[in-house]
Amino acid sequence: MKKSTAPEPAPVKEPLPTQLEVKIHSLRTGGPVLANASVTLNGCFAVRGLRVVDSENGPFVSMPRYKSGGEYRDICFPCTKEFHQQFHQAVLDAYQQALAQLPQRQQERPEQPSPSMDGMTM
Repeated sequence: MKKSTAPEPAPVKEPLPTQLEVKIHSLRTGGPVLANASVTLNGCFAVRGLRVVDSENGPFVSMPRYKSGGEYRDICFPCTKEFHQQFHQAVLDAYQQALAQLPQRQQERPEQPSPSMDGMTM
């Protein structure tokens, strides 16, 4: 009996689950930029310079970018549609969570007295 010499197909590699740690660094109340953020992927690769930006369709995630030839290009970006959705949703969820905690943070801080006008009247 003769053996087949055809190579066996390579096993299909399943993508590993990606853990995203999102940090919202600042929340803003005015202007188109709502927050700055960073994401750490699987504890070993960090993306800094993300922005949550307000638009007509609601907030969206703007990746770090540079200007080339009059147009902006992303420095880094998700390569698949599925990871794009996961990445952006994780950032937007963290932004919403930070917004929800904002009134709580303000209550935890003691009220700062207003600076006195030292004899000035209006």
